[in-house]
Amino acid sequence: MTGGRQLETTPCRHRSGFVDEPSTYYEVFEPLEPSSLPPVLMITGGVHSGACYLTTPDRRPGWAEDFLRRGHRVVLVDWPGVGRSGHVPPQDLTGRVIVAGLGKVIAAIGEPVVVLTHSISGAFGWKLVEEHPGSIAALIGIAPASPGNMEAELGRLLRDEGNRKVVAMPSGHTVLDLDRTLVFPPEFHSAKLVGSSTRFPRDAADQYFRSLQGISGTVVFERTNIGGGQLRVEDTSGFVGKRILVVTGTEDIDHPRELDAEVVDWLTAAGAAAEPLYLADIGIEGNGHMMMLEDNSSEIAGVLMNWLENTLTG
Repeated sequence: MTGGRQLETTPCRHRSGFVDEPSTYYEVFEPLEPSSLPPVLMITGGVHSGACYLTTPDRRPGWAEDFLRRGHRVVLVDWPGVGRSGHVPPQDLTGRVIVAGLGKVIAAIGEPVVVLTHSISGAFGWKLVEEHPGSIAALIGIAPASPGNMEAELGRLLRDEGNRKVVAMPSGHTVLDLDRTLVFPPEFHSAKLVGSSTRFPRDAADQYFRSLQGISGTVVFERTNIGGGQLRVEDTSGFVGKRILVVTGTEDIDHPRELDAEVVDWLTAAGAAAEPLYLADIGIEGNGHMMMLEDNSSEIAGVLMNWLENTLTG
């Protein structure tokens, strides 16, 4: 499907489509003036669809429009099993299935892309670099999950009841049913996604929480890496020379500066040209886990685009 569209206030060309096995929906926004920069594939974290890059809870334009206005092409994607991609039984939805769908979207784009990941999808991004190194021009990880190789555990297993795991996480105790789609209460989302952020539009928080998706219990348990379940990178050769930026806010409960710095160290040891960006170091403070939705989201988008344009043209 191809046609014209106005994304909030910016006219653009728009097309959308699906790849199969697994079914994965994507859409492409292109500025009316041709761009020589590679498309930016924005992959969401958990409990979100690609819509989280279209608009913010307080109804400002999202990162998709920020990038589009600057002349970047943008690709948004819904994970397999999420949103417009259609249903996948939760017990069958794993990180490997999601990576397979994302890899087919990259192939459908037909040229190298910049991959932007957030949170849990950081683990998918590292696997995409391993499996599609020539199709990824650079990678930006926003509070990214570490690869399973690092053996960092996000949480502590309190009780193991087979397919039901009771886990203590920084944002609170939770029950993970591996064969179900989980829907977390607003209190959990408030602790994890908002936390102590001074930038989140709290007046819109309740409506935002109601908009969130369910998520496969298996995928969440993989993310904890309890028992080594997180996706691992088996071959690091694709990381050699790869330009990667890891971005961390000051108020992210699951991503203290030291933890994301360890991810950068692992990437560097794998041969990547990896850089940390702790936002406070450039005078940006108060951001939590959802910096693409917070009141200074456009400022952060500008920082990311500056890095990206300098990386790709410098």
